[in-house]
Amino acid sequence: MATETIAGLEQGIMLGLKAVRLAVRKMTELTDNDIRSILNELADLTLENIPFLLAENQKDLDRMDPEDPKYDRLLLNPQRLEAIASDLRQVAGLPSPIGQVLEARTLPNGLELSRISVPMGAIGIVFESRPNVTFDVFALCLKSGNASVLKGSRDAHFSNLAIVSLIHQVLAPRGLTDICYLAPSEREALGHILQAVDYIDLIIPRGSQGLINYVRDHAKVPVIETGAGIVHTYFDTSADLEKGKAIITNAKSRRVSVCNALDTLIIHRDRLSDLPELLADLDQEHCCEVRADAPAYAALQGHYDGARLYPAEEADFGTEFLSMKMSVKTVDSLDEALDHIDRYSSRHSEAVLAKDQQVIDAFLRRVDAAAVYANTSTAFTDGGQFGLGAEIGISTQKMHARGPMGLRELTSYKWVIRGDGQIRAGS
Repeated sequence: MATETIAGLEQGIMLGLKAVRLAVRKMTELTDNDIRSILNELADLTLENIPFLLAENQKDLDRMDPEDPKYDRLLLNPQRLEAIASDLRQVAGLPSPIGQVLEARTLPNGLELSRISVPMGAIGIVFESRPNVTFDVFALCLKSGNASVLKGSRDAHFSNLAIVSLIHQVLAPRGLTDICYLAPSEREALGHILQAVDYIDLIIPRGSQGLINYVRDHAKVPVIETGAGIVHTYFDTSADLEKGKAIITNAKSRRVSVCNALDTLIIHRDRLSDLPELLADLDQEHCCEVRADAPAYAALQGHYDGARLYPAEEADFGTEFLSMKMSVKTVDSLDEALDHIDRYSSRHSEAVLAKDQQVIDAFLRRVDAAAVYANTSTAFTDGGQFGLGAEIGISTQKMHARGPMGLRELTSYKWVIRGDGQIRAGS
């Protein structure tokens, strides 16, 4: 990019961010009724503009290989847009997380002390190839009193422009256009967003592990890591075959391009004879490609389509496939399964399938992840499924928020102290 172009890009971003910072103060005047009206109007406008949104989305899809794992994330269709409109209405109807009294007490000197939930301020979201994130982020930020700074990828350039144009149509009559800023899609814009400590209070990356690592390593603005899910399910020697088969199939095939999808099945050596049956639906109905270690490969040979069965390599473990691929690891004990998870997990979602209560309890206690499951699918790691409404991401770290980040996780707090002339004694 030419020097003059870079300078113009930087100037435009700074103007946009300054406008966002000023708009943050306007948001304190919004009532929850105002916010509900905005979100419901946006839901209506979305449904009215499905042909427009699909046409703009198609421009992005035309530039991407359909075999690319990101293609499904990029895709909008009428059903997804209707679901998005429904999600907007759901968020609109959720209780406001702002102004909640989290703690209150009166000190011995008579001061009345309370801790009150407040917005973060301006939240920056850096994301890849998922235009639905634009809707989700705006809705959740608005409902929690925050302005939103969106940095999407070039892959979703036209889709994001179209979505933000609808958002601005709703905001403009209220003089609130600047509370939602879409940064340029060029890569060169990202650095300016990550360094904008005077304008952005928090950055949340949503995308691949590579994107998350880049944001964490280059940002001066505080970061909450979300998104990357290297997900395991351990099938214990005591596990139920039929339930296990249904759970594994669901965890892998429900939607392969999302972060809670199964990547590695860990199976106890004593249950290798059941492996062909466990994977039968993935083979016959979903055409899943399997990368199996030596014992699992031997168990599957002759029982699984040979065109989709490969010996596992080291790179097949610790990989977030985001496609109809998975790996299989054989272990001799729960401890070995836990060691494998500890080595390769992204601390997102992990599951155990077992009847042995001691195995279940040990797994739930010892696995370090944001969501840990027993005898169910990791596909449930989702803000909506947890009853939080739409989510802004799945936090895989331990500071401030962990797991699905809904409205409450997009707030901070401040101390409010009410007195009646008290002064502090001493030096």
